[in-house]
Amino acid sequence: MEAHSLTSALDTHTGVSLEPVRRPEVLRSMAGRRRIWTLEQKLAIVGEMARCGNIAEFSRQHDIRTSLLYTWRRELRYVLEAGRATSHAEPMFVPVMADSPKPLSSDVAIEVEVGGAVVRIGGTAKADLVAAVIQALQVQR
Repeated sequence: MEAHSLTSALDTHTGVSLEPVRRPEVLRSMAGRRRIWTLEQKLAIVGEMARCGNIAEFSRQHDIRTSLLYTWRRELRYVLEAGRATSHAEPMFVPVMADSPKPLSSDVAIEVEVGGAVVRIGGTAKADLVAAVIQALQVQR
């Protein structure tokens, strides 16, 4: 087939002349290159981003995608929340108020009072659980 017949068959009469495809121009110096960021760099950029009013402009200035900035910020938030959650490592008890001092079932094998707290242990209770509860009550005094 002739090149002219293909051109006329594909022409939609839009008035746009057919030009050969040129090589695309790369606008950014870092485009197509994966960069490795240190933790210090990420923290500095996220800290600077927190003081910035326009995140899109900030990301263009630093040649970083906004989605990556938001990912770094979210990861930092998760690390900070995880650090707060593990600061209460020791077990804590909440006082329980019971209506009746009598056991509700006949399964109670032993009753222990430590520091004003009464623990009723059933015959089917596991020994390691009983030891842990009694030890925790002794520590709370």
